[in-house]
Amino acid sequence: MKRKKVKVKDIEFGDDRLVFIGGPCVIEDENSTLRTAEKIKKITEKLSIPFVFKSSYLKDNRSSELSYQGPGLEKGLKILEKVKKEFDVPVLSDIHTPQEVDIAKEVLDILQLPAFLSMQTSLTLALAKTGKTINVKKGQFLSPTDIKKVVEKIVRQGNENILLTERGTFFGYHNLIVDFRSFQIMAENGYPLIFDAGHSVRNYGIPSSDPKGGDRKFIPLLVRTGLSSGFVDALFLEVHEDPECAKCDASTQWPLSKLEDLLLMAKESFIKGKELIKKYNF
Repeated sequence: MKRKKVKVKDIEFGDDRLVFIGGPCVIEDENSTLRTAEKIKKITEKLSIPFVFKSSYLKDNRSSELSYQGPGLEKGLKILEKVKKEFDVPVLSDIHTPQEVDIAKEVLDILQLPAFLSMQTSLTLALAKTGKTINVKKGQFLSPTDIKKVVEKIVRQGNENILLTERGTFFGYHNLIVDFRSFQIMAENGYPLIFDAGHSVRNYGIPSSDPKGGDRKFIPLLVRTGLSSGFVDALFLEVHEDPECAKCDASTQWPLSKLEDLLLMAKESFIKGKELIKKYNF
């Protein structure tokens, strides 16, 4: 299956190297954000894994308006710009409204279409018209076949810098299930595929700060299985110095202290998966 390669700065999605996209779910403060970025950069350099830093300047999808939502657009982008310059890494963040796009595109290397907004046409078109790389997170409510409709909206604007992310599908009201058929189905659109293993273990309807809001112990299993499929080009994972104290997704962020071992396993699974695809061509 031939797929388009997408280049972001000096990182190429869709080649024979696993890419890692990671960082805290939301920007909590400048110091912790810079500290985490620096530590992840050291780990990924040691493992020769290309790295894109991710953290949201705003988390608009929260169970309560009283929950921490982030520093906001302008302050958050300044922090991300500092990460970008100090550590020479591309940066990614969620975009929630068309009005944010023109400001965000000046800093972000990858503009993310959030899962719950993946069918918002006005937002999708505004992102596409920038010509920048768009990471489309498949909505939890969508079939993997439906992502083609989002891709078509972007392509019709003349933009083929597209990344597609699988992050589980609603099973009942709260649980998410990763249907591994979706990797092949989504890859058939012809663009690089990302697997978001952390959000795939969320239990929706329960606040992410609640221990029942997700179960990170299943992340290694999903990483190992998903990357072994041979269809995944990048791993997306939110990472925190102290997940239990995180202001967002405390139950599903991966501990920074355990990141190196997880990425070692991920890289090994990725290589084996790609080798098997080439060998047997199924």
